[in-house]
Amino acid sequence: MPRAYPQEFKDDVVRIVLSGEVTMAQAARDFGVSETCVSNWVRKAQVEAGQRPGVTAKESTELKEARKRIRILEQENEILRRAAIYLGRGTLPK
Repeated sequence: MPRAYPQEFKDDVVRIVLSGEVTMAQAARDFGVSETCVSNWVRKAQVEAGQRPGVTAKESTELKEARKRIRILEQENEILRRAAIYLGRGTLPK
C-alpha cells in the first residue's frame, strides 16, 4: 500500500519544484520520496491551478456524484417500468 503523505508536505515539495529551486529528481532525493510521486503531485497542482489541461478535484467529485445519481435514477426508472408492466396486465383488454 502506498504511503500517505500529509498535504502540507506535498504542497511544500511542489512549491519548491515549481519555484525552480531544485529539479524533481533532486526534490525526490532530498525529501525521500519517489520521483514519480513528485511528478504526480506537480502535475496535479498544475491542473488545479489551470496551468495544465485536465480534470480538477472538484470536477472529478462532481462527475462521480453525477454518475452515482444517474445510476440511481436508471434503477428507479427500471423499477417503475416493471411496475407499470405488472400493474397494466390486469387492465388491458383481451
